[in-house]
Amino acid sequence: MNIDNLEYNTERNKLIIPEYGRHLQKMVDQAIAIEDKEERNKVAKAIIDVMGNLQPHLRDVPEFQHKLWDQLMIISDFNLDVDTPFPVLTKEKLEERPEPLDYPQNHPKYRFYGNNIKRMIDVAKQWEDGDLKSALVLTIANHMKKCYLSWNKDTVDDEVIFEHLFELSKGAINLKGRSEDLTDSSDLLKGKKKRHTNKRNHSHSHRSRKKRN
Repeated sequence: MNIDNLEYNTERNKLIIPEYGRHLQKMVDQAIAIEDKEERNKVAKAIIDVMGNLQPHLRDVPEFQHKLWDQLMIISDFNLDVDTPFPVLTKEKLEERPEPLDYPQNHPKYRFYGNNIKRMIDVAKQWEDGDLKSALVLTIANHMKKCYLSWNKDTVDDEVIFEHLFELSKGAINLKGRSEDLTDSSDLLKGKKKRHTNKRNHSHSHRSRKKRN
């Protein structure tokens, strides 16, 4: 055995996309060295077929084909000049930073209410005054109280909820000083504890049945 021809990983070039292996990397390097473009195009398509064979269930999906050609460009370090069926991925495009996402910041002071509460309040503000709007506002206030208790896990005065509702609606909904109370805190917490207990009992029952079996 001639040990002079052995290759060691420490002496090899780093694989750009390791999951495709070193043989495919060498195929791409050889394709880059081909001078005739028509021949390069044929070899590039053959390499794409090899890459697609690793995931045959996705091989003919257009989006997956686009991904394979992008990966071929990346493996070649963007040095492979071939005709592609998709827009050619460039190094500048790959390194381009994405636009920052606009996260909803409707009421960062009261994150425990969630954005759905703000959407419900915005809807309620557009309704005409009447029994339906009053019922909706009361439902929103009770849900706000429930959210507050989930965060605080103790108790909360209705006036605090009314003040928050007034603030989040920008003064359009004012329940401050009303005589009707919201649902009692203990009842809201009781419902939460009941669901938690039922879930725990179901889990225990499942483990018991599994143990008996």
